[in-house]
Amino acid sequence: MMNESDQDAIPQDDEAKEKNEEFAEISELSKKGYQYLKENRIEEAVDCFNEILDKEGENNYALVGLGDAARKRGSFREAVEHYRKCLVHHPGNNYALFGLADCYKALNQYQKAIEIWEQYLLHDDKNITVLTRVADAYRKVRDFRRSKVIYLRVLEMEENNPYALIGLGHLHYDFKEYKDALFYWEKMLDLHKHDVDIRVLTSIGNCHRKLKTFESGVQFFERALEMDTINFYALFGLADCYRGMNQPHRSLEYWNRILEQDPRNKVILTRAGDAYRNMGEYDKSADSYRKALNIEFDIYAVLGLAVVSKMQGKYDDAIESLRRLVQQDPKNYRLYIELADCWMKKNDRNRAIEALAEFQKLGIRNMFVSDMMDKLRG
Repeated sequence: MMNESDQDAIPQDDEAKEKNEEFAEISELSKKGYQYLKENRIEEAVDCFNEILDKEGENNYALVGLGDAARKRGSFREAVEHYRKCLVHHPGNNYALFGLADCYKALNQYQKAIEIWEQYLLHDDKNITVLTRVADAYRKVRDFRRSKVIYLRVLEMEENNPYALIGLGHLHYDFKEYKDALFYWEKMLDLHKHDVDIRVLTSIGNCHRKLKTFESGVQFFERALEMDTINFYALFGLADCYRGMNQPHRSLEYWNRILEQDPRNKVILTRAGDAYRNMGEYDKSADSYRKALNIEFDIYAVLGLAVVSKMQGKYDDAIESLRRLVQQDPKNYRLYIELADCWMKKNDRNRAIEALAEFQKLGIRNMFVSDMMDKLRG
C-alpha cells in the first residue's frame, strides 16, 4: 500500500523530469543557434534563440545570441537592446559586455564603449583582445596618454602583439609623430616579411609622404601595388610621392589609374588638373578642373583654373576668380599670393602689396606672405 510520502514523490519526480527535459531542449537549441551563427545562417539562429525565450524569457544565452545575430547583420542599435536586456537580468555577463562595447564602437560612441570595456576588465584584466580595443577607443577620442599606456601594457604581456604595434603606429601617426609611427610599422614589417599586410606597406609609405622622404615612400607603395593592382591607397600614395618629387608626368599616370575606377572623384580630377598644368598642358588642365566642378564646387579646382588663366596671360580673368575665392575663403594665404602675382604680372606693384596687406590685416602670420611682401617692398 502506498503511503502519503510516496504519493507526494510522484508529481515531484515528474516535475524534475520535465525540467530536465526542458533544460536539455534549451541547451540543444542554444548549441544549434550558435552553430548557425558560425555558419552565417542568421535567420535560423534567430529562430532558435526566440524559441528558447518562449520557454525561458530571460535566458542569457538566447539574449546574447540575438545580440550577436543583430551585430552580424550590422543592426547595432537592435543588438544594443538585446545585450542591455541580458545585463539587466545577468549583470556582469562577459559576452553581453563584450558585444555591447563592440556595438558602441561601431556606432562611433567610443566613450560608452570604453566604459563597458572597463567593466569587462574588472572581471578579466589580462584579456589582450579587450585591452587593445580599449586602447583603440582611447585613440579614437584622442586620449594619447591612456591609449599609449594600454598598448604598451599589451606589449609587456605579449611581445610583438600585432594589434598593439599597429595601434601604436596609428596613434603616433594621428598625432603627427611620423618617425615614431614608422618605428612600430617597420617592426610589423620585420615580423611579417613574407606575409605582410598591404595596410602596413601603405601606412609606412604614408609616413614617408608626410616626412617628405618621397623616394623612400615610392618603394612601399609599389610593393603594395604588386599585391593589389587597383589599391586606392597605393595608387594615391605613388601619385602624391611623384608630385612631391616634381615629376608631374609620373604622378598623372597614377591619378589617371584612379580615375579609370572612379571617374567622378573630384579630388583626383583636381590633382590631375594640377599635373597637366605643371606639364604646361593648359587645355587638358582646365578640362580636368571643369570636370571636378561639374560634380561639386571645389575651391582648389577654381584656384587651378585661375592659375591656368594667369599662365595663359589672362590676368584679369584670374584676378576676378581669385577675388571671388577670397570672399569664400578669406584665410587661405595662397589666394593672396596668387592675386599679388597676377598684379605683378600686370606691372602693378602697389596693387600686389595691397593684396598681401589685406591678408595681413586678418592678424594671421604666414611666412610665404611675409617673404613676398618683403621682396615687393624691397
